[in-house]
Amino acid sequence: MTQTVTALYDTYDPAVSAVNALEASGVPHSDISIVSNNVDNRYTKDRSTNAAEDAGKGAGIGAAVGGVGGLLTGLGLLAIPGVGPVVAAGWLVATAAGAATGAVVGGAAGGLVGSLTGAGVPERDAQFYAEGVRRGGTLVTARVDDPRAPTAREILQRYKSVDPAVRGAAYREGGWTSFDENAPAYTADQVAAERTRHVGSGV
Repeated sequence: MTQTVTALYDTYDPAVSAVNALEASGVPHSDISIVSNNVDNRYTKDRSTNAAEDAGKGAGIGAAVGGVGGLLTGLGLLAIPGVGPVVAAGWLVATAAGAATGAVVGGAAGGLVGSLTGAGVPERDAQFYAEGVRRGGTLVTARVDDPRAPTAREILQRYKSVDPAVRGAAYREGGWTSFDENAPAYTADQVAAERTRHVGSGV
C-alpha cells in the first residue's frame, strides 16, 4: 500500500532540505511534490518553466527532466486559486495547476485542496495545508510505500515542519475556518507578518 506523507514549512529553505533528504533516502523524485508561496518573487519569471502547461497535461511539473538532477530541477511558476503565485514541482501539482489553467475540471476536484484530498490527505488537513501555503508557507508531499512511511515522516519533521494541531488552532483563534480559493492572495507584507507571528513554532 502507498501512503501520502505531508509537511508544511514556514519558509522555502527547510522544505528544500527535506526534499533533498527524501531523495537521498531513496524516495524517487517522481513521488515527491513541493509547492511554495512565491509572493516575494524569490523565483523570478526568467527562471520559469512550462509548469502549468505540463501539469495541465497531467505530466506533472518536472516530468520532462526524467531522472536527471532530482525534483528541484523541474521547478516552475504558476498560480493556484486562493493561494496566488507559487513555485512548484512534482506529481501533486497536476490537479492544482490544471484547475488554474482550465486544463482539468475545477470545483471539488481541482485546486490544492482537491489535489491533497485526492491523494488521501484528510479534508481538514488539506484545508490547513492549503491555507498554510496561502500564508507564505511551503508544502512538501511524498507518496511512499507503507514500510518507508515512518522514515519519510521522520525526515519531514527533522527540518522543523509546522505542527498542524498548534498552527491550525492559531488560525482558528484568528477566525479562520477553512481554505477559500476565492479569498485574495496574501501580500508580501502579510506573509512577512505571518512568519514573524509564528517564528519558532515548528515541530
